[in-house]
Order: sequence, then C-alpha cells, then structure tokens
Amino acid sequence: MTMPSTTGPQRGLRSASLDALNFLLADVRGALGPYLNVFLITQQHWSQAGVGLVTTVSGLLGLVVQAPIGAVIDATRAKRGLIVVALAVLAVCAVVIYAIPRFWPVMIANTLIAVVGDVFGPAVAALTLGLYARAELAHRLGRNAAFDHAGNIAIATAAGVVGWALSQRAVFLFVPIFAALSAIATLSIPAAAIDHARARGADARDGAKTLAAPASPWRVFADCPPLLIFGCCALLFHLANAPLLPLVGQKLASAHQGIATAMMSFCIITAQFIMLPIALMVGRNADRLGRKPILLIGFAVLPIRAMLYTFSDHAGWLIGVQLLDGVGAGIFGAITPLIIADLMRGTGRFNVAQGSVATLQGIGAASSGLIAGVIVDRAGYSAAFIVAAIIAAIALAVLALFMPETASFVRKGVPRRHAATA
Repeated sequence: MTMPSTTGPQRGLRSASLDALNFLLADVRGALGPYLNVFLITQQHWSQAGVGLVTTVSGLLGLVVQAPIGAVIDATRAKRGLIVVALAVLAVCAVVIYAIPRFWPVMIANTLIAVVGDVFGPAVAALTLGLYARAELAHRLGRNAAFDHAGNIAIATAAGVVGWALSQRAVFLFVPIFAALSAIATLSIPAAAIDHARARGADARDGAKTLAAPASPWRVFADCPPLLIFGCCALLFHLANAPLLPLVGQKLASAHQGIATAMMSFCIITAQFIMLPIALMVGRNADRLGRKPILLIGFAVLPIRAMLYTFSDHAGWLIGVQLLDGVGAGIFGAITPLIIADLMRGTGRFNVAQGSVATLQGIGAASSGLIAGVIVDRAGYSAAFIVAAIIAAIALAVLALFMPETASFVRKGVPRRHAATA
C-alpha cells in the first residue's frame, strides 16, 4: 500500500534527517577503516601478517553477507531499527578495539564491523526510495552522496587533529559518539512517511507484477541482464581503480618519507571536496541527460587517470592526477543507486540487487591489490598503471556497447530475462 506523501514540517524533517544521517554515517565509518591498520602496526606493534589476517577475514565475510543483508532490508519494515542496531554493534566494537587491542578481540570486533557495515549504504538508499517520489529521487540521491562526502572530509580533518594532539587510539572513541548521533538522526525520520513497498522497488504504478525477493540473491542477475552488465562493469571499474591510490602512496612514500602521510591525507580530502559538487551535479542532471552519458564520463576518466600516472614521478604531478578520482568515483558513487532503482522498479528486489552489485565491486577491489602487487614486483609501477588503464578501458567499452539507458527502462509485464530488449 502506498503511503501518502508528506508535506510541510514533516517533509522538511525527513530531508534534514537524511542529510544528517548521511553526514554522520560517513563519520562513523571513517573513524575506523583508514586508521585501524596504522594503529595496530605503529602503536600496538602487530606484525603485517597479523593485521593482514584480520583485514582479510573481515573483508571476505563482509563480501559474503552483502547480498543476503540486502535481502533482509528488502523483507523488513523495520529499516530504521536495523540501522540503529547496526550502529550499536559498531559502537561496541569500536570501544572493544580501543580498550582491548589484542588479536582475538580485534578479530571478532573487526569482523562484526564488516558485517554491520554492509547495512548502512543499502538501508539509507532504501529509506530514500521509500521517502521520495520517482521524480525527486535523482536529486535526493545526489544530495545523499554530497553529505556523505562532506562527512568524510569532516572526519578526516577531525581524526587528523585528534590523532596529532592526543593519540591514534583516541580516534576510535569518535565512533560511539557519532553512532549515537546517527541513531538520533535515523529515528527522527517520520516512520509514517516511509513507503515500505517502494523502498524495496515494488512500485506497482508501472504495471509490472511485483515479485517477491528471490531465494538466491544471485537470481537478480539472471532475471535482469542489464543489472549483470552493470555489475560486471562495476567489478572492472574497481579492479582498475582500487589499487591506484595505494600505488601512488607507495611512490610518494619512497621519495618523500617525512611528509608522505600528509600528502596522502591531502589527496583523500581534496578528492572528497571534488566529489561533493560532482554528486550534486549528478543529482541535478541525471533525469535531464540520462544515466548512461553521465556514467560514461565517470568511466572515461579512469583510464586517462591511470595512464597519466606514467608520465612523471614528481609529487605534484602524482597528487594532481589523483584528484581526478574525485570525478570518476564521485560520479560512480552518486549514480549507482539510481541505476539500480531504475532496473529494479516494480520488482521488490532493490536492496538485494544493491548487495549483489556491491559484492561484485568488492571482488574487484579485493583482488586488485594482489594483481597490482605482482605486476609492480615483476615489471614496475608504470606497468601496473598501464594494466589498470587497459582494464578501465575494457570496462568503458562494455558499458558503452552493452549497457542500456536505464532512465527509460520501463517494464510492462515483460519477463526479467528479456528486459534488456524491452
């Protein structure tokens, strides 16, 4: 049943609540990931093997549960409650890491963090889908991404100051604080304003038969070929993109050991500054220009950026080229949930589709480090950048040749496996 649209103060409240939630969730996640490995190695004197084992186990488990968590989000009407529970788990785990930074406590805590971390992105996207009509969705998703980038900037700056003034360990205490604020923002979203059918993509107005969530999350790819094409493009994009910043960081560290960390922080923060307006522009233009032309721009930037790294080893050049990541990744991050919402409209499988695509992205990102490392060891950095450029060019070609424009992807009872030609 479709809930009535909200207006006036309630409409303003849901918008402000989503703004705050996207901003604060970036702070919750950002206070953990980038700093855990450094803290364990430099302050707790863990071995590289020990840190690698913890991050590998948690990362693999996080990949496995992404699609099932999406299915749970599709099935439940307690999406706000699911976010609050995940925040509580995250806060407890961060305190455990702060208080007991030994192997098994950290292993268990970091694994739970990886699992509950898969809740936030799909759940917030689902809330957005359930709160906003289709005509407003592109603009709202772009706004979500902009506030997420603003949160990343804020936490990177705050964590740097706290880590310098107090200790690296103190950064983890940000998590329970921002988790509590995020929970308040979540619960401030009016429950009555959420259309739970629309939140899982079950929009009956298209005349399509609403489908139940599939028993296997991977069935969404078989039922919707364009989603499989997009997922493969996402895998290739992350396979090419994920190792670029670490490789640049290694080159900077080898040449400028004293200021390499500062240079890396500058790269990350300035890229987020670029992503913020990019996300807003995507939201404002995705309906007018279409999804595919904008996405093609984001994919086209990646092979260019990878090749530009081979032109010079100068720190200024490497940092300047890295800033292009703000364009490519900014476009990809802002438009992905909109494309999935287009493809899953009328199916009730929006969140399981998000989880399935995210799993393919994670496979690409997780395998990229090993591939890039082998290439660097055998042929050098330039060879690794060239291979990344080739992979990115293949992703661009697949996207251009096989991916349909999803803005006009209308289903009128056509079976999913034939939807690519509908």
